[in-house]
Amino acid sequence: MARFLIPFIAATLISFFMTPVAKKVAYKIGAIDIPKDGRRVHKKPVPLLGGLAIYIATVISAIIFIPLDRTLVSIIIGSSIIVASGIIDDSMDLSPRMKLIFQIAASLVIISGDVKIDFITNPFSKENTLIYLGWLSIPFTIFWVVGITNTLNLIDGLDGLAAGVAMIASLSLVFIAYNANGIMNSSYIHIMIISSIIAGACLGFLPFNFNPAKIFMGDTGALFLGFMLSTVTIEGVMKSAAAIAIVAPIIVLGLPIFDTTFAIFRRLLNGKSIMEADKEHLHHKFLNKGLNQKQTVFIMYLISGLFGFCAVAVSKFNSGQVVIISGIIILLTIIFAGKLCVENKRRNGKK
Repeated sequence: MARFLIPFIAATLISFFMTPVAKKVAYKIGAIDIPKDGRRVHKKPVPLLGGLAIYIATVISAIIFIPLDRTLVSIIIGSSIIVASGIIDDSMDLSPRMKLIFQIAASLVIISGDVKIDFITNPFSKENTLIYLGWLSIPFTIFWVVGITNTLNLIDGLDGLAAGVAMIASLSLVFIAYNANGIMNSSYIHIMIISSIIAGACLGFLPFNFNPAKIFMGDTGALFLGFMLSTVTIEGVMKSAAAIAIVAPIIVLGLPIFDTTFAIFRRLLNGKSIMEADKEHLHHKFLNKGLNQKQTVFIMYLISGLFGFCAVAVSKFNSGQVVIISGIIILLTIIFAGKLCVENKRRNGKK
């Protein structure tokens, strides 16, 4: 247990003490979020770059507690590319096309370090049949990394939301890797350590990010955490031959994945660009119901925790019954969210 607790504590402390430093840097380079439109919930300018503290805490802790092999080096370089794009975007704005180029470049870097989806497991096969992707592993990996990197960024709309969701997802991945007999496998031990580190880095940042936030993580943090979670799920879960290998990461990241999926379809149906921001995300729906930021974030934590619990249960028991029960719970959550969206749309239509 100490193997995971010590890195967790180290990352927490580094992140906690680096966040005020990141705040000063944000003011120096002009990385300030000024509420220029009605989409933003905060009313006063808030410094960005909190993600820089999370990044530094994660990288330093990883180098200390995990052997510096080819895989870890590729992850550090790839995440550094993502963080660079985030810093540029937080300080002077970066076009969606340039962000995508940075994300694809980062994806190719980790692929060169052998962090890629080589195969997927057929979850409906009793023999855990593997479907090898061959050259398709490259586009599959890029799609997953770019997708997950952006999903976390899209839910980063309330104080403490993205960091808390990322922390819950990371802790869930620790238990999923453990259930995959991780304690007997050095690769899984490293995944448990890096997941613990990510969770700790988020925890150290949260005291500064809870409502009312003194600093935001910005694109620097949201993109970095999304990238790291996408990488950890590839290396720690998707490379397992268990039937849950393709299911567990989708469940554990269910909240940002489904919220982003709803956003894409909603914008397409309304004839808008999928890159156009709006106030129709799930957390906005709760705010429209009359809840305040703290209450909304707490509910989002509960939903994320529910998804994480289901993912851990599926990985632990690896049975059809557990998958079905988890699927029902998740489906009910999605129906509830969809109903909430419809009610808010009707209410807005009457105004």
